[in-house]
Amino acid sequence: MSAPDKINKVVLAYSGGLDTSIILKWLQETYACEVVTFTADLGQGEELEPARRKAEMMGIKDIYVDDLREEFVGDFVYPMFRANAVYEGVYLLGTAIARPLIAKRQIEIARETGADAVAHGATGKGNDQVRFELGYYACNPRIKVISPWREWDFKSRTDLVEFAEKHQIPVPKDKRGDAPFSVDANLLHSSSEGKVLEDPWESPEEYVFQRTISPEDAPDMVTEIEIGFDRGDAASLNGKKLSPAEMLTALNQLGHDNGIGRLDLVENRFVGMKSRGVYETPGGTILLAAHRAMESITLDRGAAHLKDELMPRYAELVYFGFWFSPEREMLQALIDKSQEHVEGTVRLKLYKGNVIVTGRESDKSLYSDELVTFEDDAGAYDQKDALGFIKLNALRLRTLAMRSEKS
Repeated sequence: MSAPDKINKVVLAYSGGLDTSIILKWLQETYACEVVTFTADLGQGEELEPARRKAEMMGIKDIYVDDLREEFVGDFVYPMFRANAVYEGVYLLGTAIARPLIAKRQIEIARETGADAVAHGATGKGNDQVRFELGYYACNPRIKVISPWREWDFKSRTDLVEFAEKHQIPVPKDKRGDAPFSVDANLLHSSSEGKVLEDPWESPEEYVFQRTISPEDAPDMVTEIEIGFDRGDAASLNGKKLSPAEMLTALNQLGHDNGIGRLDLVENRFVGMKSRGVYETPGGTILLAAHRAMESITLDRGAAHLKDELMPRYAELVYFGFWFSPEREMLQALIDKSQEHVEGTVRLKLYKGNVIVTGRESDKSLYSDELVTFEDDAGAYDQKDALGFIKLNALRLRTLAMRSEKS
């Protein structure tokens, strides 16, 4: 490896696990710099104080452990769900949407502490290195970025464990060999990838799943819920107002209990390869179905169809890491404008992995009983008007057909 750039202080995205603990020590040793650790609570379900204690044990003075759950859901997850964003038709972007928030907060901490660099633990094969670094540069174009997996000389898990033991970094017994698969989790989802999951033909074992019970094991009874919306965001559950993080937490539990939100996906990574992932998004799966149901009676056809046309582009921007790009912000402005009247209540049944919409109502509804009824509609719609409408729309088709008759 060539001589490293001079770094005075670096903010490390630090989980407290073995890999980021090795990275922490490697940064100290390679760059001879001060390290600031940043651990984000995004609702991953793990106790985070051990990360603080481990950082203290390794001599770190500036330690940040931040609860970002409300900001995560309110400012990142909810705007994305207003767009009904799914990547390649099915993936609810649980990992991708967390990265810009982590990157943003890292840059804020760098400013607060006078750090001139940031570091992450993403590998050189995946999407996260791109997401983190695009976020860093968008928030601070002059920041120095350290990506250890692209820089160091370690070739195997054995090399990492030997480095850890040399520097007295505790290595749990289950970390001495290769992990059976890697896991990333936050309040929106958990993802499992690699190792035993790499063969896309092999079914994942039940022990892979973190957030849901099997649909086969879910209760043989229906759970009925009502979600209230305000300007496109879920605001109440069964009549009780909840904050964004409270809402997603409650929906996650309902989804867990009913076996909802499992996804086995082969996706196209931004870096060019295909990968297989097993994802669980219990609350998000419920939320997406409810939001689309709410839009179905409150959005005009033109607005709804335009949103659906733009959604794949929006989802791709999030997946690729362009959250802070002007085009994503432009799309967000359009999407948020569409949500001004998306308010009301949706009723759903949850049953053995299924989310079933059974009702929707809104004071802003565009659904008209007078127009759709098969009964006498008292002049609300003159069916004879359809004749001219059809003939005008058929004009070019008839012209083409007449030309064909001459051929």
